[in-house]
Amino acid sequence: MSFDNFKSSGVHTKQAHVKIPEGTYEEEHGREGFFGKVSQIYHENPLTSWTKIEGDLRPRNLPPLFDSKELKNSFVPYLYNNDLIISMGMYDKDFENFQRNADFDEMYFVHAGQGRIETIYGHLEFKKGDYVLIPRGTTYKVYIESATKFLKVESASEFNEPSRGILGPNALYDQTAIVTPEAAKGSEQNLEEYVIEIKREGKITKVTYPFNPLDAQGWKGSLYPWKISIYDYCPIHSHKYHVPPSGHTMFVCKNFVVCSFVARPMEHTSEGVLKVPFYHSNIDYDEVLFYHEGDFFSRDNIDAGAITFHPQGIHHGPHPKAFAKANDKEWTDEYAVMIDARYPLKRSEAFSRDEFKDYWKSWMEK
Repeated sequence: MSFDNFKSSGVHTKQAHVKIPEGTYEEEHGREGFFGKVSQIYHENPLTSWTKIEGDLRPRNLPPLFDSKELKNSFVPYLYNNDLIISMGMYDKDFENFQRNADFDEMYFVHAGQGRIETIYGHLEFKKGDYVLIPRGTTYKVYIESATKFLKVESASEFNEPSRGILGPNALYDQTAIVTPEAAKGSEQNLEEYVIEIKREGKITKVTYPFNPLDAQGWKGSLYPWKISIYDYCPIHSHKYHVPPSGHTMFVCKNFVVCSFVARPMEHTSEGVLKVPFYHSNIDYDEVLFYHEGDFFSRDNIDAGAITFHPQGIHHGPHPKAFAKANDKEWTDEYAVMIDARYPLKRSEAFSRDEFKDYWKSWMEK
Protein backbone atom coordinates (compact mmCIF):
# COMPACT_ATOMS: atom_id res chain seq x y z
CA MET A 1 0.00 0.00 0.00
CA SER A 2 1.26 3.48 -0.87
CA PHE A 3 1.06 6.30 1.66
CA ASP A 4 2.16 8.98 -0.82
CA ASN A 5 -1.25 10.63 -0.67
CA PHE A 6 -1.33 10.97 3.14
CA LYS A 7 -2.78 14.36 4.09
CA SER A 8 -3.73 16.17 7.30
CA SER A 9 -5.58 19.28 8.38
CA GLY A 10 -6.34 21.11 11.62
CA VAL A 11 -5.84 19.48 15.01
CA HIS A 12 -4.24 16.06 14.87
CA THR A 13 -1.57 13.95 16.56
CA LYS A 14 1.84 12.75 15.48
CA GLN A 15 0.85 9.14 16.19
CA ALA A 16 -2.64 7.64 16.01
CA HIS A 17 -4.18 6.80 19.43
CA VAL A 18 -1.41 8.67 21.29
CA LYS A 19 -1.63 12.03 23.15
CA ILE A 20 -5.09 12.79 21.81
CA PRO A 21 -5.62 16.58 22.03
CA GLU A 22 -7.43 17.53 25.23
CA GLY A 23 -11.14 18.01 24.75
CA THR A 24 -11.29 15.89 21.60
CA TYR A 25 -12.32 12.32 20.82
CA GLU A 26 -10.46 10.36 18.20
CA GLU A 27 -12.35 8.40 15.55
CA GLU A 28 -10.65 5.89 13.29
CA HIS A 29 -12.28 5.91 9.86
CA GLY A 30 -10.90 2.90 8.01
CA ARG A 31 -11.49 0.45 5.21
CA GLU A 32 -11.28 -3.34 5.00
CA GLY A 33 -11.63 -3.95 8.73
CA PHE A 34 -8.41 -2.12 9.80
CA PHE A 35 -6.38 -3.75 6.98
CA GLY A 36 -6.91 -0.92 4.46
CA LYS A 37 -6.68 2.86 4.15
CA VAL A 38 -7.36 4.72 7.37
CA SER A 39 -7.66 8.21 8.82
CA GLN A 40 -8.12 9.62 12.31
CA ILE A 41 -10.64 12.41 12.91
CA TYR A 42 -10.71 14.48 16.10
CA HIS A 43 -14.21 15.34 17.32
CA GLU A 44 -15.49 17.66 20.03
CA ASN A 45 -18.02 15.04 21.19
CA PRO A 46 -18.02 11.22 21.60
CA LEU A 47 -19.36 9.51 18.51
CA THR A 48 -21.70 7.36 20.63
CA SER A 49 -23.42 10.23 22.48
CA TRP A 50 -26.67 9.64 20.65
CA THR A 51 -30.13 10.23 22.06
CA LYS A 52 -32.14 8.17 19.60
CA ILE A 53 -31.51 5.48 16.97
CA GLU A 54 -34.23 4.43 14.55
CA GLY A 55 -33.51 1.66 12.05
CA ASP A 56 -31.56 -1.56 11.61
CA LEU A 57 -28.10 -0.22 12.47
CA ARG A 58 -28.78 -0.05 16.20
CA PRO A 59 -25.98 -1.78 18.19
CA ARG A 60 -27.34 -5.06 19.51
CA ASN A 61 -26.66 -7.44 22.36
CA LEU A 62 -27.55 -11.02 23.22
CA PRO A 63 -27.30 -11.62 26.98
CA PRO A 64 -25.86 -14.98 28.16
CA LEU A 65 -28.32 -17.61 26.90
CA PHE A 66 -26.62 -20.95 27.52
CA ASP A 67 -29.00 -21.84 30.33
CA SER A 68 -32.09 -21.35 28.16
CA LYS A 69 -34.06 -24.43 27.17
CA GLU A 70 -33.75 -23.59 23.45
CA LEU A 71 -29.98 -24.16 23.55
CA LYS A 72 -30.06 -27.40 25.56
CA ASN A 73 -28.56 -30.19 23.44
CA SER A 74 -29.05 -28.25 20.21
CA PHE A 75 -27.52 -25.37 18.29
CA VAL A 76 -29.48 -22.16 17.70
CA PRO A 77 -28.32 -19.91 14.82
CA TYR A 78 -28.28 -16.19 15.63
CA LEU A 79 -26.40 -14.43 12.81
CA TYR A 80 -25.73 -15.51 9.25
CA ASN A 81 -24.97 -14.60 5.64
CA ASN A 82 -23.74 -16.54 2.60
CA ASP A 83 -20.25 -16.86 4.12
CA LEU A 84 -20.94 -17.99 7.67
CA ILE A 85 -23.45 -18.99 10.34
CA ILE A 86 -22.91 -18.12 14.03
CA SER A 87 -24.70 -20.39 16.51
CA MET A 88 -24.61 -21.30 20.20
CA GLY A 89 -25.49 -24.52 22.00
CA MET A 90 -25.17 -26.21 25.41
CA TYR A 91 -24.75 -29.98 25.56
CA ASP A 92 -24.92 -32.12 28.69
CA LYS A 93 -25.00 -35.39 26.74
CA ASP A 94 -23.23 -36.89 23.73
CA PHE A 95 -24.41 -36.00 20.23
CA GLU A 96 -27.10 -38.48 19.27
CA ASN A 97 -25.60 -39.32 15.87
CA PHE A 98 -22.43 -38.91 13.85
CA GLN A 99 -22.14 -35.65 11.91
CA ARG A 100 -20.91 -34.66 8.46
CA ASN A 101 -21.29 -31.10 7.20
CA ALA A 102 -21.25 -30.99 3.39
CA ASP A 103 -22.08 -27.26 3.34
CA PHE A 104 -19.51 -25.70 5.66
CA ASP A 105 -16.22 -26.04 7.48
CA GLU A 106 -16.90 -25.83 11.22
CA MET A 107 -15.27 -24.12 14.19
CA TYR A 108 -16.29 -25.07 17.72
CA PHE A 109 -15.17 -22.65 20.43
CA VAL A 110 -15.50 -24.21 23.89
CA HIS A 111 -16.82 -21.57 26.30
CA ALA A 112 -17.09 -24.07 29.17
CA GLY A 113 -16.98 -27.83 29.74
CA GLN A 114 -14.91 -30.64 28.31
CA GLY A 115 -15.14 -33.78 26.22
CA ARG A 116 -13.78 -35.15 22.96
CA ILE A 117 -14.56 -35.09 19.27
CA GLU A 118 -13.97 -38.41 17.55
CA THR A 119 -13.30 -37.98 13.83
CA ILE A 120 -12.37 -40.14 10.88
CA TYR A 121 -8.80 -38.87 11.52
CA GLY A 122 -8.78 -39.78 15.20
CA HIS A 123 -9.79 -38.13 18.47
CA LEU A 124 -9.37 -34.57 19.80
CA GLU A 125 -9.90 -33.89 23.49
CA PHE A 126 -11.38 -30.45 24.16
CA LYS A 127 -11.72 -28.19 27.19
CA LYS A 128 -12.55 -24.61 28.04
CA GLY A 129 -10.93 -22.12 25.66
CA ASP A 130 -10.26 -24.55 22.79
CA TYR A 131 -10.95 -23.79 19.16
CA VAL A 132 -11.63 -27.05 17.29
CA LEU A 133 -11.56 -26.85 13.48
CA ILE A 134 -13.41 -29.49 11.45
CA PRO A 135 -12.97 -29.49 7.64
CA ARG A 136 -16.05 -29.78 5.46
CA GLY A 137 -17.04 -33.38 4.76
CA THR A 138 -15.37 -34.80 7.90
CA THR A 139 -17.34 -37.49 9.73
CA TYR A 140 -17.26 -37.00 13.50
CA LYS A 141 -19.16 -37.32 16.76
CA VAL A 142 -18.99 -35.21 19.93
CA TYR A 143 -18.83 -36.88 23.35
CA ILE A 144 -19.49 -34.80 26.47
CA GLU A 145 -17.65 -35.36 29.77
CA SER A 146 -19.03 -32.28 31.53
CA ALA A 147 -21.75 -29.87 30.39
CA THR A 148 -20.28 -27.94 27.48
CA LYS A 149 -21.18 -24.52 26.10
CA PHE A 150 -20.22 -24.04 22.46
CA LEU A 151 -19.92 -21.04 20.18
CA LYS A 152 -20.09 -22.52 16.68
CA VAL A 153 -19.12 -20.89 13.39
CA GLU A 154 -19.88 -22.59 10.08
CA SER A 155 -17.82 -21.23 7.18
CA ALA A 156 -18.32 -21.56 3.43
CA SER A 157 -14.50 -21.38 3.14
CA GLU A 158 -11.59 -22.90 5.04
CA PHE A 159 -10.29 -21.61 8.38
CA ASN A 160 -6.71 -20.59 7.57
CA GLU A 161 -3.96 -19.22 9.78
CA PRO A 162 -3.11 -15.51 9.31
CA SER A 163 0.14 -14.40 7.72
CA ARG A 164 2.73 -13.47 10.36
CA GLY A 165 4.71 -11.29 7.94
CA ILE A 166 7.68 -9.57 9.56
CA LEU A 167 6.72 -11.04 12.96
CA GLY A 168 7.97 -14.48 11.96
CA PRO A 169 6.32 -17.92 12.07
CA ASN A 170 6.29 -18.26 15.88
CA ALA A 171 4.28 -15.10 16.51
CA LEU A 172 0.67 -15.23 17.72
CA TYR A 173 1.07 -18.85 18.79
CA ASP A 174 3.85 -21.38 18.41
CA GLN A 175 3.21 -24.08 15.84
CA THR A 176 3.74 -26.73 18.51
CA ALA A 177 0.59 -25.42 20.26
CA ILE A 178 -1.49 -26.82 17.41
CA VAL A 179 -2.94 -30.25 18.22
CA THR A 180 -3.80 -32.74 15.46
CA PRO A 181 -5.43 -36.16 15.90
CA GLU A 182 -3.64 -39.48 15.81
CA ALA A 183 -5.38 -42.26 13.90
CA ALA A 184 -7.82 -44.12 16.13
CA LYS A 185 -11.04 -46.06 15.69
CA GLY A 186 -14.30 -44.82 17.12
CA SER A 187 -14.89 -45.79 20.74
CA GLU A 188 -18.44 -47.04 20.16
CA GLN A 189 -18.35 -50.65 18.96
CA ASN A 190 -20.80 -53.57 18.80
CA LEU A 191 -23.91 -51.44 18.26
CA GLU A 192 -26.58 -52.67 15.88
CA GLU A 193 -26.45 -49.51 13.77
CA TYR A 194 -24.58 -46.22 13.40
CA VAL A 195 -26.29 -43.16 11.93
CA ILE A 196 -24.54 -40.27 10.16
CA GLU A 197 -26.45 -37.00 9.77
CA ILE A 198 -25.18 -35.32 6.58
CA LYS A 199 -25.98 -31.62 6.16
CA ARG A 200 -26.30 -30.47 2.55
CA GLU A 201 -28.02 -27.25 1.43
CA GLY A 202 -29.33 -26.91 4.95
CA LYS A 203 -31.15 -30.25 4.87
CA ILE A 204 -30.26 -33.43 6.78
CA THR A 205 -29.83 -36.84 5.14
CA LYS A 206 -29.42 -39.79 7.50
CA VAL A 207 -27.21 -42.69 6.43
CA THR A 208 -27.12 -45.87 8.55
CA TYR A 209 -24.24 -48.36 8.72
CA PRO A 210 -23.87 -51.69 10.55
CA PHE A 211 -20.39 -50.61 11.73
CA ASN A 212 -18.80 -47.52 13.31
CA PRO A 213 -17.87 -45.26 10.36
CA LEU A 214 -14.80 -44.03 12.26
CA ASP A 215 -12.76 -47.05 11.19
CA ALA A 216 -9.73 -45.51 9.49
CA GLN A 217 -6.43 -47.12 10.48
CA GLY A 218 -4.27 -44.20 9.38
CA TRP A 219 -4.08 -40.98 7.37
CA LYS A 220 -1.66 -38.50 5.82
CA GLY A 221 -2.05 -35.16 4.05
CA SER A 222 -2.65 -31.46 4.53
CA LEU A 223 -6.40 -31.49 5.28
CA TYR A 224 -7.38 -32.59 8.79
CA PRO A 225 -9.11 -31.45 12.00
CA TRP A 226 -6.99 -29.50 14.50
CA LYS A 227 -7.31 -27.44 17.64
CA ILE A 228 -5.65 -24.48 19.33
CA SER A 229 -6.45 -22.86 22.69
CA ILE A 230 -7.27 -19.19 23.13
CA TYR A 231 -4.98 -19.41 26.19
CA ASP A 232 -2.04 -20.23 23.90
CA TYR A 233 -2.57 -17.06 21.88
CA CYS A 234 0.26 -14.51 22.32
CA PRO A 235 -1.10 -11.04 21.59
CA ILE A 236 0.81 -8.39 19.70
CA HIS A 237 1.40 -5.51 22.08
CA SER A 238 2.99 -2.06 22.09
CA HIS A 239 3.32 0.15 25.15
CA LYS A 240 3.32 3.17 22.81
CA TYR A 241 0.41 2.34 20.48
CA HIS A 242 -3.02 0.71 20.76
CA VAL A 243 -2.87 -2.21 18.30
CA PRO A 244 -6.04 -2.41 16.13
CA PRO A 245 -8.24 -5.54 16.22
CA SER A 246 -6.72 -6.82 12.97
CA GLY A 247 -3.49 -7.39 14.91
CA HIS A 248 -5.27 -10.07 16.93
CA THR A 249 -6.43 -12.19 13.97
CA MET A 250 -6.68 -15.92 14.78
CA PHE A 251 -8.20 -17.35 11.58
CA VAL A 252 -8.75 -15.94 8.09
CA CYS A 253 -11.67 -17.09 5.97
CA LYS A 254 -13.12 -15.79 2.73
CA ASN A 255 -15.00 -12.60 3.62
CA PHE A 256 -14.54 -12.84 7.39
CA VAL A 257 -11.90 -13.16 10.09
CA VAL A 258 -11.88 -14.55 13.64
CA CYS A 259 -9.82 -12.68 16.24
CA SER A 260 -8.81 -13.59 19.81
CA PHE A 261 -8.68 -10.89 22.47
CA VAL A 262 -6.75 -12.15 25.49
CA ALA A 263 -5.19 -10.83 28.70
CA ARG A 264 -2.30 -8.48 27.98
CA PRO A 265 -0.40 -5.57 29.57
CA MET A 266 -2.01 -2.18 29.09
CA GLU A 267 -0.38 0.64 27.17
CA HIS A 268 1.70 3.09 29.25
CA THR A 269 -0.21 6.03 30.67
CA SER A 270 3.04 8.02 30.80
CA GLU A 271 3.24 7.83 27.01
CA GLY A 272 -0.23 9.27 26.61
CA VAL A 273 -1.48 6.19 24.74
CA LEU A 274 -5.21 5.53 24.43
CA LYS A 275 -5.83 2.45 26.60
CA VAL A 276 -9.36 1.63 25.49
CA PRO A 277 -10.56 0.63 22.00
CA PHE A 278 -10.79 3.74 19.85
CA TYR A 279 -14.05 4.97 18.38
CA HIS A 280 -14.51 3.64 14.89
CA SER A 281 -17.17 3.11 12.29
CA ASN A 282 -17.67 -0.18 10.50
CA ILE A 283 -17.47 0.82 6.87
CA ASP A 284 -16.72 -2.57 5.32
CA TYR A 285 -17.37 -5.13 8.08
CA ASP A 286 -20.06 -6.18 10.54
CA GLU A 287 -18.51 -6.84 13.97
CA VAL A 288 -19.56 -9.61 16.38
CA LEU A 289 -17.98 -10.09 19.80
CA PHE A 290 -18.46 -13.16 21.97
CA TYR A 291 -17.43 -12.46 25.57
CA HIS A 292 -15.68 -15.51 27.00
CA GLU A 293 -14.10 -14.64 30.33
CA GLY A 294 -12.87 -11.82 32.54
CA ASP A 295 -13.69 -8.16 33.23
CA PHE A 296 -14.86 -6.55 30.00
CA PHE A 297 -13.95 -3.07 31.16
CA SER A 298 -14.62 -1.33 27.83
CA ARG A 299 -18.25 -2.48 27.98
CA ASP A 300 -20.91 -1.70 30.59
CA ASN A 301 -23.03 -4.52 32.03
CA ILE A 302 -21.71 -7.23 29.69
CA ASP A 303 -21.28 -10.71 31.17
CA ALA A 304 -19.40 -13.81 30.02
CA GLY A 305 -21.39 -15.73 27.40
CA ALA A 306 -22.93 -12.59 25.89
CA ILE A 307 -22.69 -11.46 22.26
CA THR A 308 -22.61 -7.92 20.88
CA PHE A 309 -23.35 -7.09 17.25
CA HIS A 310 -22.34 -3.79 15.64
CA PRO A 311 -23.43 -3.48 11.99
CA GLN A 312 -21.60 -1.67 9.22
CA GLY A 313 -22.11 2.06 9.07
CA ILE A 314 -22.63 3.09 12.71
CA HIS A 315 -19.96 4.15 15.19
CA HIS A 316 -19.05 2.23 18.29
CA GLY A 317 -16.35 2.29 20.91
CA PRO A 318 -15.81 2.23 24.66
CA HIS A 319 -18.53 3.06 27.13
CA PRO A 320 -18.04 6.33 29.05
CA LYS A 321 -17.05 4.55 32.28
CA ALA A 322 -14.22 2.74 30.49
CA PHE A 323 -12.01 5.83 30.18
CA ALA A 324 -11.86 6.32 33.96
CA LYS A 325 -11.45 2.61 34.70
CA ALA A 326 -8.62 2.23 32.19
CA ASN A 327 -6.39 4.75 33.95
CA ASP A 328 -6.18 2.49 37.00
CA LYS A 329 -5.50 -0.74 35.09
CA GLU A 330 -2.10 -2.15 34.19
CA TRP A 331 -3.42 -5.36 32.60
CA THR A 332 -6.54 -6.46 30.80
CA ASP A 333 -7.95 -9.75 32.05
CA GLU A 334 -10.58 -10.24 29.37
CA TYR A 335 -10.92 -13.02 26.80
CA ALA A 336 -13.22 -12.63 23.81
CA VAL A 337 -13.74 -13.97 20.28
CA MET A 338 -14.38 -11.41 17.55
CA ILE A 339 -15.88 -12.24 14.17
CA ASP A 340 -15.69 -9.51 11.50
CA ALA A 341 -17.82 -10.22 8.43
CA ARG A 342 -17.26 -8.48 5.08
CA TYR A 343 -20.92 -8.66 4.07
CA PRO A 344 -23.93 -7.77 6.24
CA LEU A 345 -25.07 -10.37 8.74
CA LYS A 346 -28.75 -11.13 9.05
CA ARG A 347 -30.40 -11.68 12.43
CA SER A 348 -32.38 -14.87 12.96
CA GLU A 349 -35.80 -14.94 14.58
CA ALA A 350 -34.10 -16.27 17.71
CA PHE A 351 -31.83 -13.22 17.81
CA SER A 352 -34.79 -10.84 17.59
CA ARG A 353 -36.58 -12.81 20.29
CA ASP A 354 -33.68 -13.03 22.73
CA GLU A 355 -31.79 -9.75 22.32
CA PHE A 356 -31.51 -7.06 25.00
CA LYS A 357 -33.19 -4.28 23.05
CA ASP A 358 -31.94 -1.36 25.16
CA TYR A 359 -28.25 -2.14 24.66
CA TRP A 360 -27.81 0.92 22.42
CA LYS A 361 -28.68 3.13 25.39
CA SER A 362 -25.74 1.84 27.41
CA TRP A 363 -23.44 4.54 25.96
CA MET A 364 -25.60 7.30 27.39
CA GLU A 365 -24.19 8.99 30.48
CA LYS A 366 -26.13 7.97 33.60
